[in-house]
Amino acid sequence: MGLFEGKKGLILGVANDHSIAWAIAQEIMREGGLCGFTHLPDRPDDERQRNRRRVSQLTDKEPNAKFLVPLDVQDDQNIADVMKQAHDEFGKFDFLLHSIAFADRDDLSRDTVETSRAGFKLAMDVSAYSLIAVCNGARPYFSSNAAVAAMTYFGGEKAVPGYNVMGICKAALDATVRYLAYDLGPAGIRVNAVSAGPIRTLAGRAAGVEEMLKMYEHMAPLGRNITHEEVGKAGAYLLSDMSGGITGEILHVDGGYNIMGSPGRLLDQLK
Repeated sequence: MGLFEGKKGLILGVANDHSIAWAIAQEIMREGGLCGFTHLPDRPDDERQRNRRRVSQLTDKEPNAKFLVPLDVQDDQNIADVMKQAHDEFGKFDFLLHSIAFADRDDLSRDTVETSRAGFKLAMDVSAYSLIAVCNGARPYFSSNAAVAAMTYFGGEKAVPGYNVMGICKAALDATVRYLAYDLGPAGIRVNAVSAGPIRTLAGRAAGVEEMLKMYEHMAPLGRNITHEEVGKAGAYLLSDMSGGITGEILHVDGGYNIMGSPGRLLDQLK
């Protein structure tokens, strides 16, 4: 019997086959879980529906992927409609993965001090407030021991040059995880986050992941970078009954990079 046998839930934020959300969803479905998926809305003038097609090419091959719908996390009515559809399909559902973040490329590429007001609002709305919005929308439909997991990064805890305004958003997201854990705890709903090391994803490329990969390989205690499969298993763990006593936590999956107080073995490369 699989770890997610009899479990149903929502996966928000798959963009393509390199997405961390997809790695987590694959692990859940492999363990017997049923998943509903969302994708970024396509523009009205995009006849090819590129966002939907990229995700449907993955979900169409999975018998445990039960539906795929567009979701705009800045639209409360759209959120309500998606949660109602999930309830219609599954009844009460047991898990929700939030793997959503966005900042305007111009704001992400400039120094944090130069972030535009409009860009800050947009990045914070999509990357942090959206977790509150989807949890509130899902709240009537959660089972009594449901679990929520979000995706964060170490740039919300320490200053990471190049991560810029997104680091501020991740700091807000980390705090949101803790406050939601408190609010939803009496209902038996747990809220946690996975802090993954750099990995090649669509979002990672925008944040300069290639340079980070080299640094992590030399500084992390394990002496290597992490894999999609490792993050997938960690995310699935937080959404499973195996983590039943854990809430409000940030689980680092980064080869131990976050524990380092000095460059470690990277110093050998500088001699």
